[in-house]
Amino acid sequence: MARNVVCISHATGSGGEEVGRLVAERLGFLYVDEEIVAQAASEGRIDPRDVADEERRKSLAARILDAMAESGGEAWALGGTPPPRVGDELSSADVRALIRETILQTAARGRVVIVAHAASHAIGQREETLRVLVTGSPEAREKRVAERGRLEPDRAARAVKDGDAARRDYLKRFYGVDRESPTHYDLVVNTDSLSVEEVAELVSHGLR
Repeated sequence: MARNVVCISHATGSGGEEVGRLVAERLGFLYVDEEIVAQAASEGRIDPRDVADEERRKSLAARILDAMAESGGEAWALGGTPPPRVGDELSSADVRALIRETILQTAARGRVVIVAHAASHAIGQREETLRVLVTGSPEAREKRVAERGRLEPDRAARAVKDGDAARRDYLKRFYGVDRESPTHYDLVVNTDSLSVEEVAELVSHGLR
């Protein structure tokens, strides 16, 4: 079976989001990340009861994906039309459940690049999926965060440290991963020595 799903996990400041967008553009795949799904849920004011119920959550995720496919993935992030405005605001647990369901359904449809902390763990090892980790040294990632956010070095260092801690906690709490390993992925890339464009080319080539 040909690979038609790319799951990109990434460390804070490694450039994983940029890699994902470039790969999606090169392959002509849909691009989906946690922020897009969370923003869709927030702007749509989805009823929490739709997320709490498993079958309704599946239907809701399917609706979000249909709208993304029609409008190009990042429509909500760019000011497009969200789902119908109903109910109250979602809790962070609701959003996480919706993100996970959306990731699973997105992968099932294929021809997609999914950028999320734990997408590879949510989906598991599949023949049609290329699991990628984009990472780098703390120093290089701090520099990238500082430049992107126009932050002082100490604030950038704190952002990277906090991001790494949050990622470790997320993997442990929701997927039982005590220690992340390179063997959890099919491809591990270091953006200290490779540019975002070079990494995107490597990932794209891995799917061809």
